[in-house]
Amino acid sequence: MRMIFIGPPGAGKGTQAARLVERFQIPHISTGDMFRAAVQAGTPLGLEAKAIMDAGGLVGDDVTIGLVRERLVEPDAAGGFMLDGFPRTILQAESLERILGEAERPLQAVLLLEVPDEVIVQRIVGRRQDPVTKEIYHLEFNPPPAEVADRVVQRSDDTEEKCMERLSVYHAQTAPLVPFYESRGVLRRVDGLARPDDVTQRIVAALS
Repeated sequence: MRMIFIGPPGAGKGTQAARLVERFQIPHISTGDMFRAAVQAGTPLGLEAKAIMDAGGLVGDDVTIGLVRERLVEPDAAGGFMLDGFPRTILQAESLERILGEAERPLQAVLLLEVPDEVIVQRIVGRRQDPVTKEIYHLEFNPPPAEVADRVVQRSDDTEEKCMERLSVYHAQTAPLVPFYESRGVLRRVDGLARPDDVTQRIVAALS
């Protein structure tokens, strides 16, 4: 299975991605993991990305696309892959299309996990973390037990302000990918408003 996983922050992609890569036995390729692996391996593009990040800059499309090209020819991706966090823009999507076209390995599915913005805000703003165990709780859906309730904290990126900023970036940069891939007949929409097990079943049905 060669696929892309997209959806707003807080939609539950992390939970579902872990289940899908196990089910389909494919690597979960995120841009962050890809950058770290390339830097650790000391590849020319990895060193270039490291220099940019060390200087506080943003890694540009040329380097990012080059790293994706390198990653997709690794042996573990021969049987398929799940891209997460890439592409983020139409330009990146067009570049990915060319890379896969040259390799004669077209995308088979683009999975869109749909959750309304108001629910995303509710999910993210209600999250709390135990600074000792690093366990994640939610004030409404998964309250912390009494013995740790007094020490849980809200992470700095889980405030409503930060959440709205991330949603704004998602709608401006990534949401345009939906009609792009819909026009290519590979988009699969999945309602993310359900228990994780039910969402997994919906995803598997959409991909089958």
